Amino acid sequence: MVYLQITLKIADTNRAAAAGIYQKYKAPFLDTIAGAKSKELLVRNEDVQVLHGFDTKENANAYLQSELFTTDVVAGLKPLVDADPDVRIYQVA
Repeated sequence: MVYLQITLKIADTNRAAAAGIYQKYKAPFLDTIAGAKSKELLVRNEDVQVLHGFDTKENANAYLQSELFTTDVVAGLKPLVDADPDVRIYQVA
């Protein structure tokens, strides 16, 4: 299992809108992205994280280049985030 973690700085006033984008694209992610296994929204006081589960690191990297991510998700979130996202990929040992 591989995890793609994207951490976003989002003001409290924009979190509901960001959660709406997460909900809107969760099913298309799971249904159309190669190797996609799971997608979870983690909310903390200091930030919001989206944790994506994949079968391989290659599929996680490919998602970051996909039209769903670059055109839909990033464009939808862009006006809501306060800083560049922190993107990390973890491999389960």
